[in-house]
Amino acid sequence: MGHTIGCMNRIVVVGDALIDEIRDDDGVREFVGGAALNAAVGAARLGVPTSLVAMVGDDEPGDRIRDVLSGHGVELIASPAPHGTARAVSTRVDGEPQYVFNEAAWRRHIAFGDEAMARIADAPLVALSCVAFDSIDQVGEFDRALAGARLAIDPNPRAGMLHDRDRFVDGFSRLAERAAFVKVGEDDAALLHLGSVDELAAGLRADAVPAVLATRGARGATLLTAESEITRPVADLPGPIVDTMGAGDAMFATFVAALAADENPDWPAVLDRALRIAAATCRAEGALLRIPEP
Repeated sequence: MGHTIGCMNRIVVVGDALIDEIRDDDGVREFVGGAALNAAVGAARLGVPTSLVAMVGDDEPGDRIRDVLSGHGVELIASPAPHGTARAVSTRVDGEPQYVFNEAAWRRHIAFGDEAMARIADAPLVALSCVAFDSIDQVGEFDRALAGARLAIDPNPRAGMLHDRDRFVDGFSRLAERAAFVKVGEDDAALLHLGSVDELAAGLRADAVPAVLATRGARGATLLTAESEITRPVADLPGPIVDTMGAGDAMFATFVAALAADENPDWPAVLDRALRIAAATCRAEGALLRIPEP
């Protein structure tokens, strides 16, 4: 059964919102970011009403995050942030960002109050991205708050925020078992010591996840469903690649938007669109989703 976007209840995205501080040969620049924030803004840019549940401090960086979300029509439901707003400092190595995170990011924990619970109860889809699957308390909070939710998950582990690799895998696996869609990347598989991204995706599909997306950066992506296995190369768009940060989040947002509108979307069309959107996102600085020219 499908949904009409115009009358759809808000989807809920849960995860990180932070300041990306980029340091490279051109100097130091700051952007509002975070994988979950990128996914939430991306879904909103694709026309899906969206709420973001994230830790955002009562400070100047937090105000900047609120302004960006408000500008894109994303409702923020802020979880308490006793250590202020999270920050990721990235330096570029061969075009790829290497991250160091502050204490707020390192001690992340998302709590679900009454407002968040009400949004989740009405949401056609709840998307998790870059959350603390290695925290027993956090996974317990997910079990309580998301028990009846239809889930999409992008684990998005980060070395600078990973406390316990094995516990992260256990927490992620517990939630993935009841997800409608899971996205995994080759960096995720390597960091979590789970073999190749194709082996990880095949394992998730074998565990009965209905749809699993395996991304390989410049080598394209594969979508596994009960009916098919679809592999596509990266989309060839005009212009140079400027910034790969946010490409995976853009793909996740595209799938989340499609799943929110239709419980059984046209998977090849969604994959093709996601790859075009990721390619467009890579042709601008910053991690927020870009929509390619027709």
